[in-house]
Amino acid sequence: MDDQIYYKRTIIKETVPSASLGLDRAVKVYLPPGYNELLSYPVVYCQDGDDFFNFGRIATTMNRLIFDEGVEPVLIVGVDVDKRVRTSEYAPEGDRNAAYCRFFAEELVPFIEQKYPVRATADERVLAGDSLGGTVSLHLALAYPSLFSKVLSLSGAFLHTTRERLAEEADLSWMELLMVIGTDETEVKTERGVFNFLEENRTTKKLLEERSCRLQYVEKPGKHLWGFWQNELPWMLQHFLG
Repeated sequence: MDDQIYYKRTIIKETVPSASLGLDRAVKVYLPPGYNELLSYPVVYCQDGDDFFNFGRIATTMNRLIFDEGVEPVLIVGVDVDKRVRTSEYAPEGDRNAAYCRFFAEELVPFIEQKYPVRATADERVLAGDSLGGTVSLHLALAYPSLFSKVLSLSGAFLHTTRERLAEEADLSWMELLMVIGTDETEVKTERGVFNFLEENRTTKKLLEERSCRLQYVEKPGKHLWGFWQNELPWMLQHFLG
């Protein structure tokens, strides 16, 4: 098969108005090969949208999965973020976090579902994020279980605030979570300090298992970088999208 078909993609730029955030938010929407408005599609929502497209190569990966592996076509929504306020939006204790979560669940999802033929059930929506993007994805599912039940986490920043939130839950059997963490992620520098992400993820894994979360947890050699995460996206997407 000609490799060029993997690199042809249709990506639509949208602007989502937000009363919650007090300003518009840019998003990019990947339409799969053969996109047809008369059909319906699962949808993957990505935090750090530009990074997923540029560094994660998620559009090319999705084309390969559709053409080579028979994975069902899907729409991908990459949500823009201003890196200067990323921590305040994505971190559970951030001062913009509550507003961002409201925007995501109550403004972004309805906007996409009004404009595109995506399936409107929790098991047809996937939340994806790296580092703090994984954190906010998990917290969104916990806050809106009727909307989201599938979370894809690339080296999620699951620190004490997240574990306190998980401890409030008795049963997470409704949630399916894929977690990848690199064994080299023992000293990750962040805006909030240096953390051993490997140990933080291992501790979080136990909490999730105790609450019957449908968890697939993978450790392998890798650093806190897109060079590691990009290679994990294909199997994780294929797991959720079949």
